[in-house]
Amino acid sequence: VCVCFLQGTRDEPGVVHTDLIEEDAQVLFAAGEEQWGTEESIFIMLLGNRSFDHLQMVFDKYQEIAETSIEDSIKSELSGDFENLMLAVVQCIRSVPMYFAKRLYKSMKGLGTQDNTLIRIMICRSEIDMLDIRECFRMSYEKSLYNMIKEDTSGDYKRTLLALCGGDDDLAGEFFPEAAQLAYKMWETSAMTKVQLRPTIRPASDFDPAEDAQNLRKAMKGFGTDEDVIIDIVANRSNEQRQEIRQAFKSILGRDLMKDLKSELSKNLERLIIGLMLTPAEFDAKMMRKAMEGAGTDEHALIEILVTRSNEEIHAMNAAYEDGYKKSMEDAIQSDTSGRFSQILTSLVQGAREQGPADWDRALVDAQELADACNEDSDDMEIKFMSILCTRSFPHLRRVFQEFVRCSNKDIEQIIKNEMSGDVKQAMYGIVRSVKNQPNYIAERLYKAMKCIGTDDRALIRIMVSRSEVDLFNVRKEFKETHDCSLHEFIQVETMVVSFHILRVE
Repeated sequence: VCVCFLQGTRDEPGVVHTDLIEEDAQVLFAAGEEQWGTEESIFIMLLGNRSFDHLQMVFDKYQEIAETSIEDSIKSELSGDFENLMLAVVQCIRSVPMYFAKRLYKSMKGLGTQDNTLIRIMICRSEIDMLDIRECFRMSYEKSLYNMIKEDTSGDYKRTLLALCGGDDDLAGEFFPEAAQLAYKMWETSAMTKVQLRPTIRPASDFDPAEDAQNLRKAMKGFGTDEDVIIDIVANRSNEQRQEIRQAFKSILGRDLMKDLKSELSKNLERLIIGLMLTPAEFDAKMMRKAMEGAGTDEHALIEILVTRSNEEIHAMNAAYEDGYKKSMEDAIQSDTSGRFSQILTSLVQGAREQGPADWDRALVDAQELADACNEDSDDMEIKFMSILCTRSFPHLRRVFQEFVRCSNKDIEQIIKNEMSGDVKQAMYGIVRSVKNQPNYIAERLYKAMKCIGTDDRALIRIMVSRSEVDLFNVRKEFKETHDCSLHEFIQVETMVVSFHILRVE
C-alpha cells in the first residue's frame, strides 16, 4: 500500500468520474462485505488512486448499498496494520483536519505525551490547515487544542507549540468555513447511519433454570462460596433467564436467591451480581434511588440514566420505583434537585419523548428557534433548548442539530459548553452526545469512571449491567477507537472479575 501511495498516481483534486461512483461502490462492497474473505487489492487500487472528492461520493453510495459505513466494513473485514492504514486513508478522505485533530488528541491523552507525533503535526500543518484542525478538535473533544497543549506540556516547549497553534478556540464562537461544512456533514452522517446495536450477553442455549438454581445453591452451601460458579451462571444468562432462575430457586428450594447471594458475596461483586439478578426496571429504579439518597446527589448518574432510556424503559422504571420505595420518581427528583435542572429531569422522567423519523420542515423551524434563542438571555435560552431537546425524537434532533450549523454557523455542543453552566449544561450536553452517538457517550462515561485514581465503582457497575444486553459490544468498540485501549484493559481484575465475563465476545 505504501509503495502504491509513493507512486503519486492519485487523480487530481476535484476530478470526479461520475459514471464510476456507483460502480466503484459496488466493487468495494463485492470485495469485502458481500463475500467470504476480502480482496485487499481492490481496496488498495481504489483508495490509492481515486481523488478524495470522488471517493467521498463513493463512500456515500457505499453506505446506501451496504447499509453500513466503509469504516465499519474495513474494521470487520481487515485486520492489523493494513486495517489501520486503510482506516487512516478513509479518515483523511473524509476530512484531513479531523484526521490530524484525532492524531493530536491521541498524542496527548493519558499518561505521557507522544512528543514526536505532536511536534511533527504541529510543524507540518501550521501553515496549511491548523485553524481547521483546531475547529475539528473543538468539535470532537471537551477542550480546545490550545488548552490541551497548555495542560500537557511545559516551559519553552509549551510556548512554542501554543504559538504554532495560534489561539484558544474555547474563546471563539463561530466556525471557520471548512469546519462548518464538516460539522454539517458529521450531523448528516449521524442522521443517515443505521447502527446495529449489539449486546454482549445473549440468552443461553439449552437453558435449564432448575439445574442453574441447584448449582447456585451448591456454590453457596457449606463452608466458603464458589464465586466462579456464580459468575459463570449469572454472567452467561439473559435477564429473562435470570428471572426464571430466581423463581426456580424459590419453587424448588424454598429459599430467596437474592438474600442468599447477599449473604454469601461482598463488596463490588455482590453489587454487580445483585444488579444482574434484578429486572432492568428494578435495577434502574435502584440506581436512581442511589443517585439521590444520602448527602449529595450524583447528577451525572441521573442524567446518564434518563437520557439513554426509551420511553418504555422510563415508564417501567417509574413503576418499579414507586413499587419499591412508595414514592413517585418525579417527587423524588423534585425534592432532591432544584431549578432548571430539576425541570429538565422532570421532563425526561415523563417518558414522553416523541417517536418516529425526522420531520424535515419542522427540523428547520426547530433549528432556527434554537439559533434565535442563542441571542436571548440565559433563562429564555435554557427554556427553548429544554422544550426541544427533551421532547423531540432522536432522529429528528439529529436533523435539527445539522440544520443548526447552517442557521448559526455554530455547533450545538459548543454553544452548550460556552453559554450554559452547572448541571443544566451537563444535562443538555448529555442529551446532545446521546443523540449524536449513544454508544460513544456511554464509552466516555465509562472512561471517566475509571481514568482517575480510584474507580467510580457504582458508575462502572451501573453501565456494565444496564448495557450488557443492549449495546455493550458497540460501547467496547467506541471505547477502543477513542482511547486506543480496550475496555478490558481498563477494568481491574481484582475487584471486577465478573465484568470480563459480561464483556466477552458474542
